[in-house]
Amino acid sequence: MTEKRSRRGAVEMGTVLMIVAFAIIVGFIYWLSGQAANERAMEIVEDTTTEVVDNSANSGATQVSASDIMMDASPYVGQLIQLEPQTVLSLVGQQGFTLDFPTGPFLVSYSDEEIANGFTVTNGDVVRITGTVTAMTPEIAAGWQEAGRLTEAERMVAEFAVNFIQAQDIQIAQAAPGGNGA
Repeated sequence: MTEKRSRRGAVEMGTVLMIVAFAIIVGFIYWLSGQAANERAMEIVEDTTTEVVDNSANSGATQVSASDIMMDASPYVGQLIQLEPQTVLSLVGQQGFTLDFPTGPFLVSYSDEEIANGFTVTNGDVVRITGTVTAMTPEIAAGWQEAGRLTEAERMVAEFAVNFIQAQDIQIAQAAPGGNGA
């Protein structure tokens, strides 16, 4: 006769696997809700930024949204654009700053006039920029470094930009909490 062995070990393993599967599902739902929250936040920003009134001094500029240039700004090289309000991610020396795009930072360079006047922004400021999209070259970044506006490390960061906006006008739409709001 055949022996009947206990299947108790299989039952205990089934319970463990069920708990692990449940934990994985809960983790996935938690991650998914975080992604949805980010998406909702981006929709809110897009909805509120489109209501900003056009500045008549920059009326010759092409109105551009972040989604138009964040993947590829090449079609806009050489064009004067006015970018919808965006959040400042970080400063890049005394030369400029990066904008917080979903695909990564986008470089903006202050105009010589803004640098001479000591104009700056703060991380977290929401700014509206009018300027010319320019293709980045190592010579441009080296010129900024030679002028004392960038350190060697900041120059290397700037060179990673394929294109940047050479700002002609920067308006702070909303100052960051504790920022200078200059």
